[in-house]
Amino acid sequence: MDTPRRSSPPLRSPEERRGDPKNNRWTARELLDLVLDAGTFDSWDEPIDLAYADALPDPGYRAALEAAAEKAGTDESVLTGRGEVRGRPVAVVVNEFGFLAGSIGRAAADRITSAVRRATAEGLPLLASTASGGTRMQEGTPAFVRMAEISRALMDHRAAGLPYLVHLRHPTTGGVYASWGSLGHVTVAEPGALVGFLGPKVYEALNGRPFRPGVQVAENLAAAGVIDGVVAAEDLPAMVDSALAVLVDAPGPGVLPVRAARAVGDHDAWDSIERTRRTDRVGLRDVLAHGATGTLRLRGTDEGERDSTVMVALTRLDDQPCVVVGQDRARQAPGHAMGPGALREARRGMRLAEELGLPLVTVIDTPGAELSPDAEERAIAGEIARCIATLTTMSVPTVSVVLGQGCGGGALAFLPARAVIATEHAWLSPLPPEGASVIVHGDVSHAAEMASRQRVRASDLLADGIVQHVVPEVDGEPARDLAVAVAAEVSALLREMTGRTPVAHAS
Repeated sequence: MDTPRRSSPPLRSPEERRGDPKNNRWTARELLDLVLDAGTFDSWDEPIDLAYADALPDPGYRAALEAAAEKAGTDESVLTGRGEVRGRPVAVVVNEFGFLAGSIGRAAADRITSAVRRATAEGLPLLASTASGGTRMQEGTPAFVRMAEISRALMDHRAAGLPYLVHLRHPTTGGVYASWGSLGHVTVAEPGALVGFLGPKVYEALNGRPFRPGVQVAENLAAAGVIDGVVAAEDLPAMVDSALAVLVDAPGPGVLPVRAARAVGDHDAWDSIERTRRTDRVGLRDVLAHGATGTLRLRGTDEGERDSTVMVALTRLDDQPCVVVGQDRARQAPGHAMGPGALREARRGMRLAEELGLPLVTVIDTPGAELSPDAEERAIAGEIARCIATLTTMSVPTVSVVLGQGCGGGALAFLPARAVIATEHAWLSPLPPEGASVIVHGDVSHAAEMASRQRVRASDLLADGIVQHVVPEVDGEPARDLAVAVAAEVSALLREMTGRTPVAHAS
């Protein structure tokens, strides 16, 4: 239902709002008008009965609520309802900072919980946009504990396999950030937004010194792996569109050609290893650039850790929606190997696929996991084990791609999918061949011999049943062509796994 709008300033265009977020905050209604398709918003909000305020100890609280409503043009600090984003239905919960700094009292919390429950019942993805100082201090503990009820409703929503997207506006702090602001499958913040658990003014008052600047800024939190990225409100419709294209849209038929099957060449193992170490070798980024559409990268573990050697993305590989968790060879170099944080990012992607019922595609291309005292203290072995354990127990379709280098435990962590494919020159070994040579012969001069003896080649992996399909390579072909062939092979497997028309695979 549509509730009457209170008098409020006229809506401003994006051009009128650009600049410092502190002085150009989006109102809740402006954001709804900006993000939702015109004319699609249907309010779910019942009128607020202010009688509850009369029973609180503060005799002036009801008057404060009435004044806040007049100032903000809304009857509470949140608006909820249903609309469409580029034609896709979505439920929305939007903070109004102009109403008592967007604080959440009992009425606002109950409104949020009711909206989340309704979104779950109607099978709708949920988009929340926050701008709040946290719990409403005038209402104390009874309001404070309602954050847990909001969180309970959100976890039921997620347990139903429904997406939850979060957009953090300036400012988002306190109990809002520490509950429904931090439970999204995908979480972004607007540029320059103050986002933090502790308000900097409170910190300074309690400790007698200012909070270190720059910590609670959206860009820093994205760099630290706390949130997935920085997205202006103007760009929010495109981000939501990309996410929902993967999270809710049905798979397409696929258009990329699967390479014709042919016998795998009897290549020299060392030649294949040298090929995969070249800088112009196909990589994960090529597969996403040329074989996928609508890719939305997720950054970090969402627990304050980020490692760029692994990429996690929502995407459509040849029009098949999936979560891709892959090793980015371009970001791995001496002194910057794949560490425990990268594996924790990978497990986040695995959990996301499982929770949302999406196929998972892992991509192996690594010279090996980090070998260092720091990695040991941060549980590198345990993270490899947990990746293996997670991947082997997933219920959604899983495909692993040995794209190039497949070295050691870091490769094994991404391997045990239901179906495993490899490119013709890809390889898999317990250690770099040089390391194996040192262990057996005491020097590195027998690396090529060890590679041959250890059966690391794609043809060996196929013969030994470790991989089920090999994507043929063409000498001298550009990375783009092989990337497209890999995406086509993965797409064919996913169609087969999900009961769509099987396609003959390369072997």
